Amino acid sequence: MKPFLAVAFAVAATAASAVCAEAQVFPAANEGDWVARDFRFHTGEVMPELRIHYTTVGAPSGEPVLILHGTTGSGTGLLSRVFAGELFGPGQPLDASRYFIILPDAIGHGKSTKPSDGLRAKFPQYNYDDLVVAQYRLITEGLRLRHLRLVLGNSMGGMLTWIWGVSYPDFMDVLVPMASQPSAMSSRNWMMRRLIIDSIRNDPQWNNGNYTAQPSSARIASAYYAIATAGGTLAYQKMAPTREAADKLLNDRLAAPFTADANDVLYMWDASRDYNPSRDCSVSRLRCLQSTRRTTSAIRRKPESWSVSSNG
Repeated sequence: MKPFLAVAFAVAATAASAVCAEAQVFPAANEGDWVARDFRFHTGEVMPELRIHYTTVGAPSGEPVLILHGTTGSGTGLLSRVFAGELFGPGQPLDASRYFIILPDAIGHGKSTKPSDGLRAKFPQYNYDDLVVAQYRLITEGLRLRHLRLVLGNSMGGMLTWIWGVSYPDFMDVLVPMASQPSAMSSRNWMMRRLIIDSIRNDPQWNNGNYTAQPSSARIASAYYAIATAGGTLAYQKMAPTREAADKLLNDRLAAPFTADANDVLYMWDASRDYNPSRDCSVSRLRCLQSTRRTTSAIRRKPESWSVSSNG
């Protein structure tokens, strides 16, 4: 096995099961902003200035690695003990003394340009392809890099990783798309996303995106999605073994601070509507690692052999 492929295996395995009690210390992160001029969305709309916020760990002289966050997340959200603390420290798979780790905030997320900055519902209806184009421009124009050693992402980040491979197949050595598939957005995955989107759009408080107070639907829909997709049935049974305990747990979740903007939330989930990297046959050229919770395997599959299960 080639040395870096072995490293990529270790990255995927570590990221998929990082539960160590005591994580290593990694170098301090640096944050920055880069502005993409005249950014053209897939709709044809052009934004004169699109701000892309990003976080880096390690020196720019290291081998560049791009890591992509999930829906509603941000680059700094990956600087946790159980993720960065298991990957970026001395001797770990992505040791920041060897690698230049880049963690961008996707369009509409974190500190990058988003609907709540002022355009509200007039913000271009971006999709995942737009997110990847913005990241590519950050890497090539903003950071002036010509090649990436690795692109890794989880959930939405994993889906963006697939698109990176389809759109720029020669730009990286290895892809690690985690908790995702290259198949089209469909089935229960899209239905649940639609429930979030429609609950906000159909809320009279939303007022076509021109609300003066945050619509309550965004908070409720987000809590619903989190409970439905994360935590595990047995874990919830342990936390809430009675109806009274379940009510208290839900009430606590709904009472917790919710700082997200409803338009931002709506756009984040709606951006996945036309996700389907499998439509591009160039995917067959990719070298990638695909990680699930139970397996980590090197794959180099032709389109006809892909799984068509829903994405993470």
